[in-house]
Amino acid sequence: MWERHNASMEKFFNNAGPQIAKDHYTLDPLQRVNLEELQDLIAQKRYFVLHAPRQTGKTTALYALMHHFNAGTQYRCVYVNVEPAQAYRDDATAVAQTCCDALAAAANTHLHDTGLRQALARWRQEGVGAGQLFHQSIAFLSQNDPQQPDNPRPLLLFIDEIDALIGDGLIAILRQLRAGYADRPHAFASSLILCGVRDVRDYRIHSSAQKEIITGGSAFNVKVESIRLGNFSQAEMNALYDQHTTETGQIFSAEARALAWHYTEGQPWLVNALGYEVTFKMKDLRLDRSLPITAEVMREAKERLVLSRAVHLDQLIDKLQEERVRRVMAPLVGSEDDLQDLRDDDKQYCLDLGLITVDTASTKGLRIANAIYKEVIPRELTDIAQTRLSASQPPLAWYKKPDGTIDLPKLLAAFQQFYREHSEHWLSGMAYREAGPQLLLQAYLQRVVNGGGYIEREYGLGTGRTDLYLRYPVGENPLQREVIELKVVRLKDGLKKAIDKGTEQTRRYMDQCGATHGHLVVFDARGRTSWAKRVYVKPLAADLTLWGC
Repeated sequence: MWERHNASMEKFFNNAGPQIAKDHYTLDPLQRVNLEELQDLIAQKRYFVLHAPRQTGKTTALYALMHHFNAGTQYRCVYVNVEPAQAYRDDATAVAQTCCDALAAAANTHLHDTGLRQALARWRQEGVGAGQLFHQSIAFLSQNDPQQPDNPRPLLLFIDEIDALIGDGLIAILRQLRAGYADRPHAFASSLILCGVRDVRDYRIHSSAQKEIITGGSAFNVKVESIRLGNFSQAEMNALYDQHTTETGQIFSAEARALAWHYTEGQPWLVNALGYEVTFKMKDLRLDRSLPITAEVMREAKERLVLSRAVHLDQLIDKLQEERVRRVMAPLVGSEDDLQDLRDDDKQYCLDLGLITVDTASTKGLRIANAIYKEVIPRELTDIAQTRLSASQPPLAWYKKPDGTIDLPKLLAAFQQFYREHSEHWLSGMAYREAGPQLLLQAYLQRVVNGGGYIEREYGLGTGRTDLYLRYPVGENPLQREVIELKVVRLKDGLKKAIDKGTEQTRRYMDQCGATHGHLVVFDARGRTSWAKRVYVKPLAADLTLWGC
């Protein structure tokens, strides 16, 4: 059986690099872009930007577009990835030379045109300077068409990973592209797509040579459009999973599909990564395609994916350390009401990175992009705290009742004492200090997840709360289901209001989750309240308890 599934007979879900249709389950890339709009822009000889978060399908879309235009007779199209030039940072000469070499290689690969490669070798022998080398290379390609030397077809140029470049190297490339704009379509690229994670308008480029910040909009002011490649729709996600069922006969249950959508909200890499996890990484399901992919399997796949520290997730986490990301994510993770410090360009940057999304249901309009990111972000922000807590606090077994359920009141009481004794020290060292109380409690509860349970997180920007939904398997019995709602009070007269509102919110969340018990944890951050008054336990009802911290 393993021989059959290890053979090249089956396609698989791609979780690394561009899609290859003969190997991967894939959606038609040209259906994910507005092809008519792109064709109009190209016919108008426009320069524009295609941007989207990492591993969303940008490169796959560009390759498909290139093949689409090269299949016709009107244009020549070259795709080039300039990321290798990133290594040379502010060395504009080395960046230009690397980009030119990449362009020559791409012309050879995609157009079978070796002319630029030969020209570059000749220019180097002649000692041509690198200041205009990239401009000169594009101009050469534009004017030399081996198939139609007397009437060269217009050149379409797709430049990928442009925002991998930095500093003076990036400024030099953008300015050479801008300088050639007036010479199109016969002496420069007729139409050009810059592709990256961010829109060019969001570039903040530090020029070592000029000792100032240059914006992408000023260095490349010939852009007319910015097109964003979006997530899969739910129908597209289902169509992708249907391809596996058609190929192997293995079905995804309706509940598993619903969970996959809940976890990913169509983020293409996450959709594929979950599909790969359940159909290939889980051995039983790989060896026996008659076994269906159930909701419980999908839950396990999500947890394994979160713990795997895959490159996609690591890249996401790395961005959390940037100050402009922290300015947005800290109040979001902490569910702060005060959003005055949120800058529009910071919000747009986080939207472009795919960290957050627009939330039409919220009065503040933003939230973390999907359920998997909601788990990954607090786990990463509290990684050190989790390690230290695991070494210093009692194991999960100490909080279990004889029937196997978790004694959550006992666990929360232990956290109260821990928070009273150590919060000042622990919070002072947290990068996201604004969200510190909520993150510290989540780190304290992480042992529940490590013990086989699940915690789902909901953050509400501007709602003043974080919702935790704990599910814990108890042998053959139904799952233990409990809700923990976290609120931070900073206004002098806000405690009673926060408790009243929190009680209502906890009740609503309990009903939504079907939880048997609810816990409202209120952190008093007003500054002068004594610990004796801050730490308390108060039953609000038989199934609802208030905890003061």
